[in-house]
Amino acid sequence: MRLNIHSETATLKTVVFGIPESFGDTPNLEDCYDPKSKLYVASGQFPSQEDISLEMESVAQVFRKHNVEMLRPENIENLNQIFTRDIGFVVGNSFFVPNIINDREQESKAILHILDQINESDIIRMPSHTRTEGGDIMVHHDYVFVGYSKKEDFEKYTVARTNQDALDFLKENINGKKVIGFELNKSDIDPYENALHLDCCFQPVGQKHAIIHPEGFKNLEDINLLKNIFGQENLIFVNKKEMFEMQSNVFSISEKVVVSEKGFTTLNNKLRSLGILVEEVPYSQIAKMEGLLRCSTLPIERI
Repeated sequence: MRLNIHSETATLKTVVFGIPESFGDTPNLEDCYDPKSKLYVASGQFPSQEDISLEMESVAQVFRKHNVEMLRPENIENLNQIFTRDIGFVVGNSFFVPNIINDREQESKAILHILDQINESDIIRMPSHTRTEGGDIMVHHDYVFVGYSKKEDFEKYTVARTNQDALDFLKENINGKKVIGFELNKSDIDPYENALHLDCCFQPVGQKHAIIHPEGFKNLEDINLLKNIFGQENLIFVNKKEMFEMQSNVFSISEKVVVSEKGFTTLNNKLRSLGILVEEVPYSQIAKMEGLLRCSTLPIERI
């Protein structure tokens, strides 16, 4: 299997796309490990199996339309396997196997049949003291952006998923790219204040633009750095409510095609004004689990 990921927006050839089967139904409130899921479990509005299946099939249809090869995890009963982004990630020609939170450890076993198709020399298994999830890893040409938390926040918040050790490891083991860490704001109780992963508050789109929610970042200098890299005029700003809705978590099939939730009217119109074809899909039910379209995908090869 060929691995090739050097940006978020190059033409997608192969992707690991999550599955809705046997996702485990509504969890108990005490078993939720992010504030948005807690909100919708407590209010009795957590999505159903039928909702999830319909929404994921709408995305699968878009992938088929654009001739994207889909690889799928093996089904494990009573396990949420929607968000494949976090259980691995490709940078350049290497597949990184991270250490994710214990609550999600079983998800990694569901893609062993995919790892078996990759040369062992192309697989980098991160050491046990490192913790990260793929939603915090963003590849942008000569850069790799990493959302992370320093020790104090990492030990304090359940929603802190990438530690300083992981950032240091990536800096040492990714060659030919500049790895930059961004501290994110975290909250275990308020989903409007919580940037669960980097892709919950930032993502490149198109040829030179990026979606950003500045309040997701702890440090002003990080926002200024992104303004310098992309140009402030090329940043699409989303507010706290739009961040809560996951508007930075769309997914690019190419520089000219983006898959987005159909309810993101303002964002979708902005993307169209940039010459981007927006493939609108229903995904608002899955968003209740604090993940959206990028979270559901693990790109393997982009051309």
